[in-house]
Amino acid sequence: MESRPRTLWLRTEPLHAVIYFDEECRGIGRSVGLKGFWMGYFATRTAPMGPVLPETATAALAVFAPGMVARALPAAWQIVTPERLTDLRAQLAARALRRLVPGIDTLAEQLTPPLAAMVEDASALARPLFAANRPLCERADPVERLWQLTTALREFRGDAHAAALADHGLDAPEALVLAAATDRVPREGIQLDRGWSDMEWAAAEERLRSRGLIDAESAVTPRGREERDLIEDATDRLAARLLRPLTDSMVDALLAALELPTRQVLEAELLPFPNPIGLPRSV
Repeated sequence: MESRPRTLWLRTEPLHAVIYFDEECRGIGRSVGLKGFWMGYFATRTAPMGPVLPETATAALAVFAPGMVARALPAAWQIVTPERLTDLRAQLAARALRRLVPGIDTLAEQLTPPLAAMVEDASALARPLFAANRPLCERADPVERLWQLTTALREFRGDAHAAALADHGLDAPEALVLAAATDRVPREGIQLDRGWSDMEWAAAEERLRSRGLIDAESAVTPRGREERDLIEDATDRLAARLLRPLTDSMVDALLAALELPTRQVLEAELLPFPNPIGLPRSV
């Protein structure tokens, strides 16, 4: 049985993830004059932090190659403002959720209070993406607000995961190699999607091999699988801070209410499986 913090992620991440996989949402960057999906991705994902430099964005996003980020930022800020992107992404994500989840406006009224309580109560210390997204949650449109709340929650967990990776001594390509070796993310595509060269990937494999985390064929070892489990457990432990303002019964009620809309998003076959987020088919 999954822990409550992990179940919270499993049942909010798909709602947030429409921003990456819905066709209209994927075109946000091009709609405002940015070049290609990835320029739009980096600008849209980091827009809540303002017109950040690539070094800041790379550190916050944790697993992307610096050169890949630098091809998008700061050039994007010469074309569109962060404020424009934060509004546009919420609008298009809400439009996607309304297509995918019948009755989402009514459901938003039920889900918003406990989600907002968690976001408002959580500490932003050492959580840059969460800190940047929290002030954006006060949106007039109920579905935009619901989407922004799920986004703040996922960035809280993402910040926690980055801290766990760093605490376990993994750099960005090492983290991806280990995730791929444990079948959390697809080996094919994740290297390219995160911008790492064959040489950089091979060097990361060699570093993990020297630590006994993968074997000569780059398959995960028992020690490597244990290390990956420890990282996920640490992420859950840090993300559990979100649940503090809710009683156990309130959390269980929230998770139950999230199950149907999350399943509807997944059943729409918007997200590929396997996917770079590491989401499973079931919630």
